[in-house]
Amino acid sequence: MADIFDLFRQISQKNTAPKEPISWLIVGLGNPGEEYRSTRHNAGFLTIDSLAEQLGLHIDRMKFHALTTEASIGSSRVLLMKPMTLMNASGIAVSEAAAFYKIPADHILVISDDINLAPGRMRLRKNGSAGGQKGLKSIIEKLGTQEFPRLRMGVGAKPHPDYDLASWVLSNFSKEEMEALRSAIGGAEAGIRLLLEGRFEQAVQHCNSHNAKEA
Repeated sequence: MADIFDLFRQISQKNTAPKEPISWLIVGLGNPGEEYRSTRHNAGFLTIDSLAEQLGLHIDRMKFHALTTEASIGSSRVLLMKPMTLMNASGIAVSEAAAFYKIPADHILVISDDINLAPGRMRLRKNGSAGGQKGLKSIIEKLGTQEFPRLRMGVGAKPHPDYDLASWVLSNFSKEEMEALRSAIGGAEAGIRLLLEGRFEQAVQHCNSHNAKEA
């Protein structure tokens, strides 16, 4: 029968066992500051916050010009990130983390807002242009490629064409819109797990099928 010292040694060895290396970056885009917390441009931040909450984690470690936390999702070890550089310079944080962990572009998932989708809808793609989203543009410039997956969360179109775009994306969601966004975020979490498992087509089907539902 093992004595108490053997038990302590076993516990110590378990707690100090090396972790798997970080193999994915999951980046939510937004602007830091309480005044931006519930704005349309912060849909990426809101998604990352929800994912961390589901994992029982807090994104509170400042690293790579971003608030970060390490997480295990399925068999993947990931770094959750919220760049603190302001939206237009998001690429600084992402490129630094990618270089440090030697993460290829196709293992960097970026979550952003999209005014072309209604709240409650989302679209997962393997790659693509920035489409006018300045955070994505910064990341493409810093990584030197647009070959990274991105999950766009719908935040709704401007109420009329002459409405100032910056004012629109920095406006708050209505109560109904926020409820619709939360619904999409709940669906996104399952889609992210499929993506990390290497089941990209299933992840796309899962996320994009939410687009057919009424928000």
